[in-house]
Amino acid sequence: MEKKIIFTDQAPAPIGPYNQAVLVGNTLYTSGQIALHPPTGALILDDIETETRQVMENMKAVLAAADMTFEHVVKTTIFIMNMGDFARINSVYGSYFDEKTAPARETVQVACLPKNVNVEISMVAIK
Repeated sequence: MEKKIIFTDQAPAPIGPYNQAVLVGNTLYTSGQIALHPPTGALILDDIETETRQVMENMKAVLAAADMTFEHVVKTTIFIMNMGDFARINSVYGSYFDEKTAPARETVQVACLPKNVNVEISMVAIK
């Protein structure tokens, strides 16, 4: 099966040997997104809600580059530094989905994330 590399300048460019997303058939596998502001490359770490919103906006851009939306997302993984931030992250995250058709998800607390951010999210979407 052929894989198609998905790239958009509306989301942070990869900084290593990976791509923003890979489309295989009708399934999109995204890399994790953190709160980098695409035009400036600055980290958006004002507060956990703002940081999460930037992550979701980056993911929205990656999905759009594959001609998809959050409605196509079937699975997400959320990595967070502090489980105490879960409710605030979940509130922002949840605003991007219809609760009745929200994707499957796991949320895990980790010891460290790239650039010492507080949240990273990856997704699988099917069209």
